Amino acid sequence: MPKAYLPLFLAAALADPVSALTLDLPAKVLGQETRSEIPGAYALPTAPFDGTTVPARPVEGALDQRAYRLEAPGATTLALLAPLRDQVRAAGYEIIFECEARACGGFDFRFNTDVMPEPDMHVDLGDFRFLSAQKGTEAVSILVSRSSGAGYIQITRVSAATLPAVSIKTPVDLAEPEIPRSFDGPGQAADIAASLDAKGAAVLEDLVFASGAAALTDGDYPSLAAVAAWLEANPRGTIALVGHTDASGSLAANQALSERRAEAVAAALIRTYGADPARVSADGVGFLAPRATNQTEEGRQKNRRVEVIVTSTR
Repeated sequence: MPKAYLPLFLAAALADPVSALTLDLPAKVLGQETRSEIPGAYALPTAPFDGTTVPARPVEGALDQRAYRLEAPGATTLALLAPLRDQVRAAGYEIIFECEARACGGFDFRFNTDVMPEPDMHVDLGDFRFLSAQKGTEAVSILVSRSSGAGYIQITRVSAATLPAVSIKTPVDLAEPEIPRSFDGPGQAADIAASLDAKGAAVLEDLVFASGAAALTDGDYPSLAAVAAWLEANPRGTIALVGHTDASGSLAANQALSERRAEAVAAALIRTYGADPARVSADGVGFLAPRATNQTEEGRQKNRRVEVIVTSTR
């Protein structure tokens, strides 16, 4: 098919037009989603996943992020990225990091960077490319991937912005007492044992994970203490911890993430709360068992969870 170019004006509404970055996309646009924030902040990746996180440089200013679905059957990710890379260089930006899927860190890179959710931005974990660039205080990153019939490009730009002045007209005391973490509903620590006895399952509502990450945030978790107490009271019982995600991303990626989160919870249950590792297993089902709609953020938050299930009482 002939190459169709469409002008792309990044942040034209966020900055002086003289400083706007103008790029030509390498194919016809079939769909577009935009996210803008003033002020905004972005962690600009500067290296591949290092085993713990993706090294990044924090940048602040006017944030403009756009995801495009392109009519590009047969086009490789390199063919999609190369002309954009050349234009970024021509605009005076210095490329500080560039990688392809495996070299980036695959799954771990994708889920430790800022990516717009499916279906706005599709990322094939085995076939994507990324670059980040900087010019003075301005930064830009480009993520490209593809499906069987379309190309996907996400462009994130942070440019200088004059932030609105903040005036406090009424004095306030900012020294608020720390509020201990609590959680309500059937997953309350006092109800977990009853739920395990009556239903054979309970949701661990108080668990906290960083966005897109598998590691459990440090802290005290009454729900895990309650599970450990149930195991102690039922010395012949065994349990499985099952991770769940929302529907953002592919099934394979979400199954992997949910399993790793369940494994992280199992590790905390064993290490911190003294559970017998022979009586605890972990698995993940991704987004296959939602308990709420994935069409709202509230529903997606409810779907991101870990449940404990009784597997045997012998």
